[in-house]
Amino acid sequence: MLTIRNPRVALLARRLAEARQITMTEPVVTALEHELRRERDATPLAVRIGTIAQKARAMAGRNERAMTKDEIDALSGP
Repeated sequence: MLTIRNPRVALLARRLAEARQITMTEPVVTALEHELRRERDATPLAVRIGTIAQKARAMAGRNERAMTKDEIDALSGP
């Protein structure tokens, strides 16, 4: 048995249950399953950033000249 003490959660579950003609427990189960699936399938932030960095390096091409200190400082802004 599921007891919902949060009034907002109870209202949302009730609205969806009435719209779909299901029990109030089913919307909660569906939402939890959805979030667990999103968590499982999520790509970690470090991997996403690594992918972006690889694409940026590929787009930039090869540069034989090293950046000067002034150029590096300019990248960090004023």
